[in-house]
Amino acid sequence: MEQTRQLVDTITKGIQEKKGSNIVVVDLSGIDGTICRYFVICQGNSPSQVEAITESVGDFARNELGERPAHVVGLENAQWVAMDYSDVLVHVFLPDVREYYDLEHLWHDAKLTRIPDID
Repeated sequence: MEQTRQLVDTITKGIQEKKGSNIVVVDLSGIDGTICRYFVICQGNSPSQVEAITESVGDFARNELGERPAHVVGLENAQWVAMDYSDVLVHVFLPDVREYYDLEHLWHDAKLTRIPDID
């Protein structure tokens, strides 16, 4: 579990490196039947920023922990990119797409941790 928590922290640093905003960590570890332990959700203001955040997350996870995502989907239009690190799923959204899907509220009993934006 400590390794998974370290991955979440490293992913968060990768998001912050490219000024990703409104970061929320959704802790699903105590909920039966979920597909992973954590969601890390954030947003970028343009498709190019969504791509840059995705690349930064991949670089940080690979360089600091030797981790690579099993799958990355959504880069073709960069409105919602999902990165699958098995125990952690990273979601990088454009603001309107994020609001529409509202992933952080799919599980009412999940613990949400909001990470302050870096100016």
